[in-house]
Amino acid sequence: MEKSKYYYDKDRNKGDIDYKEDSTPPYYIGKYFKYKAKDIIYDFNLSYNLGTAISYILRSGKKSEKGYSLDSKGIEDLIKAINHLNFEIDEKSRGGGK
Repeated sequence: MEKSKYYYDKDRNKGDIDYKEDSTPPYYIGKYFKYKAKDIIYDFNLSYNLGTAISYILRSGKKSEKGYSLDSKGIEDLIKAINHLNFEIDEKSRGGGK
């Protein structure tokens, strides 16, 4: 039986990625100044949904996954980011969130 692409497999993306000492995958590290997505999210004190959206945007087109081209995976990441932005809008509309 084939597993859903959303099935959690901790080893799914390990492949040939050269992890840094702190285990931050390279698709979450900036090209020029080496900023890490998690540090940007933390520094701006973003909510869960905004932080997740930023993470998906920053990695869009950089993370590979078996069976996907970088473009199709990038589009999927952008759709996920939009979903989290919509979740944040819904939360703010109800008066919740930061």
